[in-house]
Amino acid sequence: MNQMVMVAGGVLVAVVCSVVVRKQAPEIALVLTICAATAVLLSVSQELGEVVAYVEHLTQKAGISQELVVPVMKATGIAMLTKFVSEFCKDAKESGLACAVELAGTVLGLVAVMPLMNGVLTLLEELMG
Repeated sequence: MNQMVMVAGGVLVAVVCSVVVRKQAPEIALVLTICAATAVLLSVSQELGEVVAYVEHLTQKAGISQELVVPVMKATGIAMLTKFVSEFCKDAKESGLACAVELAGTVLGLVAVMPLMNGVLTLLEELMG
């Protein structure tokens, strides 16, 4: 809870500064926003590592193959990064780039889960044959 309060407070300060600066220098406001967002991501990076480690622990306890979990984790990471970058593009009034990032994220997410889809198809073939 304390960390979220600090993140929220820092982000609110950055938003206020960005709004004030945006009138005179919109490019500086965008850089400020990117720096603040990067700081937020860095501040929670350790916790993200803990989440990944916990998921790995759960998969080992449940006896689930890493081949099933890794594609899902990759796709989740791609989705989060896509959303993050797309929103920055939209904030910079670059909706075309935002659309390109979203399309790339969709394609790369599908590529990430292809091994999982192949496993499902193999299982279906075994059940049918």
